[in-house]
Amino acid sequence: MAEPLLNVAGVTLQYKTPEHLVTATYRVDFQVFPSDRFVLLGPSGCGKSSLLKSVGGFLKPVEGEIRLSGSEVERPGPDRMMVFQEFDQLPPWKTVKENVMFPLTASGKLGRREAEERARAYIAKVGLERFADVHPHMLSGGMKQRVAIARALAMEPAILLMDEPFAALDALTRRKMQEELLYLWEEARFTVLFVTHSIEEAIIVGSRILVMSPHPGRVKAELDADAFDHRAVGGEAFQRLQTRIHNMLFADRVESHG
Repeated sequence: MAEPLLNVAGVTLQYKTPEHLVTATYRVDFQVFPSDRFVLLGPSGCGKSSLLKSVGGFLKPVEGEIRLSGSEVERPGPDRMMVFQEFDQLPPWKTVKENVMFPLTASGKLGRREAEERARAYIAKVGLERFADVHPHMLSGGMKQRVAIARALAMEPAILLMDEPFAALDALTRRKMQEELLYLWEEARFTVLFVTHSIEEAIIVGSRILVMSPHPGRVKAELDADAFDHRAVGGEAFQRLQTRIHNMLFADRVESHG
Protein backbone atom coordinates (compact mmCIF):
# COMPACT_ATOMS: atom_id res chain seq x y z
CA MET A 1 0.00 0.00 0.00
CA ALA A 2 1.36 3.41 -1.00
CA GLU A 3 1.96 6.03 1.63
CA PRO A 4 -0.71 8.75 1.70
CA LEU A 5 0.25 11.98 -0.05
CA LEU A 6 -2.18 13.99 2.09
CA ASN A 7 -3.16 13.11 5.64
CA VAL A 8 -5.99 15.02 7.34
CA ALA A 9 -6.18 13.90 10.95
CA GLY A 10 -8.84 15.01 13.44
CA VAL A 11 -9.26 18.42 11.84
CA THR A 12 -11.64 20.90 13.45
CA LEU A 13 -11.98 24.22 11.65
CA GLN A 14 -13.53 27.44 12.92
CA TYR A 15 -13.97 30.94 11.56
CA LYS A 16 -15.43 34.16 12.92
CA THR A 17 -18.40 36.11 11.62
CA PRO A 18 -19.44 39.51 13.06
CA GLU A 19 -21.93 37.68 15.31
CA HIS A 20 -20.57 34.19 15.90
CA LEU A 21 -17.65 31.80 16.08
CA VAL A 22 -18.62 29.14 13.53
CA THR A 23 -17.38 25.55 13.72
CA ALA A 24 -17.10 24.50 10.08
CA THR A 25 -15.82 20.93 10.59
CA TYR A 26 -15.42 18.65 13.59
CA ARG A 27 -12.59 16.10 13.85
CA VAL A 28 -12.49 15.16 10.18
CA ASP A 29 -10.13 12.37 9.07
CA PHE A 30 -9.21 11.27 5.55
CA GLN A 31 -6.20 10.34 3.45
CA VAL A 32 -5.49 11.11 -0.19
CA PHE A 33 -3.07 8.86 -2.07
CA PRO A 34 -1.00 9.68 -5.15
CA SER A 35 -3.16 9.89 -8.32
CA ASP A 36 -6.41 9.88 -6.30
CA ARG A 37 -9.39 11.81 -7.57
CA PHE A 38 -10.70 12.45 -4.06
CA VAL A 39 -14.05 14.22 -3.73
CA LEU A 40 -15.43 16.05 -0.69
CA LEU A 41 -19.22 15.82 -1.04
CA GLY A 42 -21.87 17.31 1.19
CA PRO A 43 -24.56 19.96 1.59
CA SER A 44 -23.83 23.67 1.70
CA GLY A 45 -22.30 24.69 5.02
CA CYS A 46 -20.72 21.32 5.83
CA GLY A 47 -17.18 22.71 5.67
CA LYS A 48 -16.04 21.30 2.31
CA SER A 49 -14.55 24.56 1.06
CA SER A 50 -13.11 25.30 4.49
CA LEU A 51 -11.27 21.96 4.38
CA LEU A 52 -9.93 22.79 0.93
CA LYS A 53 -8.71 26.19 2.16
CA SER A 54 -7.06 24.50 5.13
CA VAL A 55 -5.25 22.02 2.86
CA GLY A 56 -4.23 25.05 0.79
CA GLY A 57 -2.71 26.61 3.91
CA PHE A 58 -5.18 29.50 4.16
CA LEU A 59 -7.08 28.33 7.26
CA LYS A 60 -5.31 26.85 10.28
CA PRO A 61 -7.04 24.02 12.17
CA VAL A 62 -7.96 24.65 15.80
CA GLU A 63 -7.62 20.90 16.38
CA GLY A 64 -5.83 18.15 14.47
CA GLU A 65 -3.27 18.47 11.70
CA ILE A 66 -2.83 18.34 7.94
CA ARG A 67 0.30 16.80 6.44
CA LEU A 68 1.37 16.80 2.80
CA SER A 69 4.21 14.45 1.86
CA GLY A 70 4.85 14.04 5.58
CA SER A 71 5.28 17.76 6.32
CA GLU A 72 2.71 19.76 8.26
CA VAL A 73 0.80 22.30 6.16
CA GLU A 74 1.31 25.70 7.75
CA ARG A 75 1.02 28.16 4.86
CA PRO A 76 0.16 28.29 1.14
CA GLY A 77 2.73 26.89 -1.27
CA PRO A 78 3.26 26.06 -4.96
CA ASP A 79 2.85 22.35 -4.20
CA ARG A 80 -0.90 23.07 -3.81
CA MET A 81 -2.63 24.91 -6.65
CA MET A 82 -6.29 25.94 -6.44
CA VAL A 83 -9.00 26.28 -9.09
CA PHE A 84 -12.17 28.14 -8.05
CA GLN A 85 -15.60 28.39 -9.64
CA GLU A 86 -15.39 32.13 -10.31
CA PHE A 87 -14.57 33.20 -13.84
CA ASP A 88 -12.72 36.32 -12.65
CA GLN A 89 -9.78 34.34 -11.26
CA LEU A 90 -7.78 35.23 -14.40
CA PRO A 91 -6.21 38.73 -14.52
CA PRO A 92 -8.04 40.31 -17.49
CA TRP A 93 -5.03 42.31 -18.70
CA LYS A 94 -2.99 39.13 -19.31
CA THR A 95 -3.41 36.87 -22.33
CA VAL A 96 -4.12 33.17 -21.93
CA LYS A 97 -0.41 32.38 -22.30
CA GLU A 98 0.59 35.11 -19.84
CA ASN A 99 -1.98 33.86 -17.31
CA VAL A 100 -0.56 30.34 -17.45
CA MET A 101 3.03 31.62 -17.31
CA PHE A 102 2.51 33.97 -14.39
CA PRO A 103 2.72 31.52 -11.42
CA LEU A 104 5.75 29.84 -13.00
CA THR A 105 7.72 33.09 -13.27
CA ALA A 106 6.36 34.78 -10.13
CA SER A 107 7.36 31.79 -7.98
CA GLY A 108 10.81 31.64 -9.57
CA LYS A 109 10.14 28.05 -10.60
CA LEU A 110 11.09 28.70 -14.23
CA GLY A 111 12.71 31.43 -16.28
CA ARG A 112 10.62 33.22 -18.88
CA ARG A 113 11.62 31.08 -21.85
CA GLU A 114 11.04 27.78 -20.02
CA ALA A 115 7.78 29.13 -18.56
CA GLU A 116 6.52 30.03 -22.02
CA GLU A 117 7.34 26.56 -23.34
CA ARG A 118 5.56 24.87 -20.46
CA ALA A 119 2.58 27.26 -20.70
CA ARG A 120 2.14 26.46 -24.39
CA ALA A 121 2.32 22.74 -23.64
CA TYR A 122 -0.44 22.91 -21.02
CA ILE A 123 -2.56 25.28 -23.10
CA ALA A 124 -2.38 22.62 -25.82
CA LYS A 125 -3.42 19.92 -23.33
CA VAL A 126 -6.68 21.81 -22.64
CA GLY A 127 -7.25 22.43 -26.35
CA LEU A 128 -6.75 26.19 -26.44
CA GLU A 129 -3.68 26.54 -28.69
CA ARG A 130 -5.52 28.96 -30.99
CA PHE A 131 -6.39 31.19 -28.04
CA ALA A 132 -2.94 31.55 -26.47
CA ASP A 133 -2.74 35.26 -27.29
CA VAL A 134 -6.37 36.08 -26.49
CA HIS A 135 -7.49 37.97 -23.37
CA PRO A 136 -9.98 36.35 -20.94
CA HIS A 137 -12.93 38.60 -21.84
CA MET A 138 -12.99 36.94 -25.28
CA LEU A 139 -13.41 33.44 -23.81
CA SER A 140 -16.51 31.53 -22.74
CA GLY A 141 -16.92 30.40 -19.13
CA GLY A 142 -15.80 26.88 -19.96
CA MET A 143 -12.73 28.15 -21.80
CA LYS A 144 -11.78 30.35 -18.84
CA GLN A 145 -11.95 27.32 -16.57
CA ARG A 146 -9.72 25.40 -18.96
CA VAL A 147 -7.16 28.22 -18.70
CA ALA A 148 -7.40 28.12 -14.88
CA ILE A 149 -6.83 24.34 -14.93
CA ALA A 150 -3.90 24.69 -17.36
CA ARG A 151 -2.38 27.40 -15.14
CA ALA A 152 -2.65 25.18 -12.05
CA LEU A 153 -1.36 22.01 -13.74
CA ALA A 154 1.55 23.86 -15.35
CA MET A 155 2.97 24.32 -11.86
CA GLU A 156 2.99 20.51 -11.60
CA PRO A 157 1.79 20.66 -7.97
CA ALA A 158 1.75 17.74 -5.58
CA ILE A 159 -2.03 18.12 -5.38
CA LEU A 160 -4.60 20.08 -7.37
CA LEU A 161 -7.34 21.66 -5.21
CA MET A 162 -10.66 22.32 -7.01
CA ASP A 163 -13.49 24.19 -5.27
CA GLU A 164 -16.71 23.53 -7.23
CA PRO A 165 -14.87 24.56 -10.41
CA PHE A 166 -17.76 23.80 -12.78
CA ALA A 167 -20.71 24.93 -10.64
CA ALA A 168 -21.22 28.24 -12.50
CA LEU A 169 -21.31 26.58 -15.94
CA ASP A 170 -24.42 25.52 -17.83
CA ALA A 171 -25.28 21.81 -17.63
CA LEU A 172 -23.84 20.81 -21.03
CA THR A 173 -20.58 22.71 -20.53
CA ARG A 174 -20.27 21.35 -17.01
CA ARG A 175 -20.60 17.77 -18.28
CA LYS A 176 -18.01 18.44 -20.98
CA MET A 177 -15.58 19.90 -18.44
CA GLN A 178 -15.98 16.86 -16.20
CA GLU A 179 -15.03 14.61 -19.11
CA GLU A 180 -12.10 16.86 -20.05
CA LEU A 181 -10.80 16.74 -16.48
CA LEU A 182 -10.92 12.92 -16.58
CA TYR A 183 -9.14 12.95 -19.94
CA LEU A 184 -6.36 15.14 -18.53
CA TRP A 185 -6.11 12.90 -15.49
CA GLU A 186 -5.78 9.78 -17.67
CA GLU A 187 -2.87 11.48 -19.43
CA ALA A 188 -1.00 12.89 -16.41
CA ARG A 189 -2.35 10.96 -13.37
CA PHE A 190 -2.15 14.02 -11.11
CA THR A 191 -3.68 14.02 -7.61
CA VAL A 192 -6.84 16.07 -7.17
CA LEU A 193 -8.95 17.05 -4.15
CA PHE A 194 -12.32 18.15 -5.56
CA VAL A 195 -15.21 19.85 -3.73
CA THR A 196 -18.81 19.57 -4.94
CA HIS A 197 -22.36 19.41 -3.63
CA SER A 198 -23.54 17.47 -6.72
CA ILE A 199 -23.86 13.71 -6.17
CA GLU A 200 -23.70 13.07 -9.92
CA GLU A 201 -20.54 15.13 -10.32
CA ALA A 202 -18.89 13.39 -7.37
CA ILE A 203 -19.49 9.98 -8.95
CA ILE A 204 -18.33 11.10 -12.41
CA VAL A 205 -15.17 12.84 -11.23
CA GLY A 206 -14.18 10.88 -8.15
CA SER A 207 -12.26 7.68 -7.59
CA ARG A 208 -13.01 8.05 -3.86
CA ILE A 209 -15.81 10.07 -2.27
CA LEU A 210 -15.95 11.41 1.29
CA VAL A 211 -19.60 12.02 2.23
CA MET A 212 -19.94 14.72 4.86
CA SER A 213 -22.77 15.41 7.31
CA PRO A 214 -24.42 18.85 7.65
CA HIS A 215 -22.91 21.65 9.72
CA PRO A 216 -20.58 21.21 11.45
CA GLY A 217 -19.11 18.84 8.89
CA ARG A 218 -18.22 15.36 10.05
CA VAL A 219 -17.28 12.28 8.04
CA LYS A 220 -20.42 10.32 7.22
CA ALA A 221 -18.83 7.70 4.97
CA GLU A 222 -16.01 7.11 2.51
CA LEU A 223 -16.92 5.32 -0.70
CA ASP A 224 -14.80 3.74 -3.41
CA ALA A 225 -16.37 5.07 -6.62
CA ASP A 226 -13.94 3.02 -8.72
CA ALA A 227 -15.78 -0.09 -7.52
CA PHE A 228 -18.57 1.21 -9.79
CA ASP A 229 -18.45 2.26 -13.45
CA HIS A 230 -18.30 6.01 -12.88
CA ARG A 231 -18.31 6.76 -16.62
CA ALA A 232 -21.57 4.90 -17.27
CA VAL A 233 -23.69 7.90 -16.28
CA GLY A 234 -27.28 6.80 -15.78
CA GLY A 235 -26.32 3.13 -15.78
CA GLU A 236 -27.54 0.71 -13.14
CA ALA A 237 -24.36 0.77 -11.03
CA PHE A 238 -24.21 4.57 -11.26
CA GLN A 239 -27.83 4.88 -10.13
CA ARG A 240 -27.30 2.48 -7.22
CA LEU A 241 -24.38 4.53 -5.94
CA GLN A 242 -26.28 7.78 -6.53
CA THR A 243 -29.25 6.49 -4.53
CA ARG A 244 -27.01 5.22 -1.73
CA ILE A 245 -25.32 8.61 -1.34
CA HIS A 246 -28.63 10.48 -1.66
CA ASN A 247 -30.10 8.39 1.16
CA MET A 248 -27.10 9.18 3.39
CA LEU A 249 -27.46 12.92 2.80
CA PHE A 250 -31.25 12.90 3.01
CA ALA A 251 -31.19 11.00 6.32
CA ASP A 252 -28.90 13.71 7.73
CA ARG A 253 -31.28 16.42 6.60
CA VAL A 254 -34.22 14.67 8.20
CA GLU A 255 -32.27 14.28 11.45
CA SER A 256 -31.17 17.95 11.41
CA HIS A 257 -34.78 19.12 11.01
CA GLY A 258 -36.38 16.49 13.18
